[in-house]
Amino acid sequence: MKIKKVIRLFIVSVMISALSIPMLYATPSVDELTGQIDSARGEANQLQAELQAVLLKISELEEDMIVKGEEIIQATDDLEVAKEKEAKQYEDMKLRIKHIYEEGNNGALEKILSAGSISELLSQAEYIQNVHTYDRDMLTEYEQVKQETAELKASLETDMAALEVLEDEFDATKESLNVTLSNKEAEIASLGIELEAAVRAAEEERARQAAAEEEARRLEEQRANNNAGNNNTNNGNTNNAGNTSNNGGNTNNGGNNGGGSTNSGGNGGGNVSTPAPAPGNTSTAQAIVNAAYSQIGVPYRWGGTSPGAGLDCSGLTQYAHRQAGIGIARTSGSQGAGGQRVSNPQPGDLVCWPGHVAIYIGGGQIIHAPQPGESVKVAGLYGSPWFVRYW
Repeated sequence: MKIKKVIRLFIVSVMISALSIPMLYATPSVDELTGQIDSARGEANQLQAELQAVLLKISELEEDMIVKGEEIIQATDDLEVAKEKEAKQYEDMKLRIKHIYEEGNNGALEKILSAGSISELLSQAEYIQNVHTYDRDMLTEYEQVKQETAELKASLETDMAALEVLEDEFDATKESLNVTLSNKEAEIASLGIELEAAVRAAEEERARQAAAEEEARRLEEQRANNNAGNNNTNNGNTNNAGNTSNNGGNTNNGGNNGGGSTNSGGNGGGNVSTPAPAPGNTSTAQAIVNAAYSQIGVPYRWGGTSPGAGLDCSGLTQYAHRQAGIGIARTSGSQGAGGQRVSNPQPGDLVCWPGHVAIYIGGGQIIHAPQPGESVKVAGLYGSPWFVRYW
């Protein structure tokens, strides 16, 4: 009997000693992981803010380029008008010279000398001189206008080239930030997995410690009962232990029933779903698609809003919607910010990227005006756009 008591006391002392020994973790603690996640989220928020700033600059730059493109279009038209006026003035001057001298220099001289009075003679001579002066002045003026317009056009094109370089730089910054942000989000996800594992391990350790403490308490109670040395009392204690087991069984049943209820609630929640937005007027959507198809092959032109002549990306989408009786904003940023966001695109929807827009035509394809040097064309859907519906 004494040997059993000694063994039990030894077991209790070993378990209590084990509880006092700190656990050594190979992985970071829950607090450390939480701190790392908070830090990574702060960095991700900063990256997101920088990305939003770049996207805003891209949107503003697009508006500047549209204005500059429209100025270039106007300067090009003005230059053509100046050239035409210069050519017409030159032809008119030749006709007047031919008329004045159609009878030769002598004929013109005879008209002057045959004047009936000094006043008429001076008038004839002055007329001929004024014709020459007028023609020279007009030719000089038209030549000057043509030169100034050509210089303005060249200056605008230089400005546009600089804006395009800036656009490329913003695009490169945007892509770099996107990559960095994606990496940071992956890091946060990885830390989240580690945190879940650490929390799980901590909970398991607490449960293990609680079980060990409970077992130690039970053994201590049993040792105290054995010290009483009363067989009847010992029998009673044995029965009580059995009742405790039965009660424990009831507790387990209650836990199972509770778990079953929880599962039923979870299934009920799983049946809830958010319906996708219903398509609008499909005939209107088809009109948008048809209008976009009608412009295939039209050259890209910054600031272009002329169907069949020159269009930029938002000029194309604005035209396509206008043909369907829908008015939308002029720039891609404003177009992408309006309408109704949809997750399941249908033909006729607007496809939006930062600084670019297109018309979705179905089957993973779009119609868009890509960039200077290219024309409106059909292309495959790419990147990570969002979709907007105006119909």
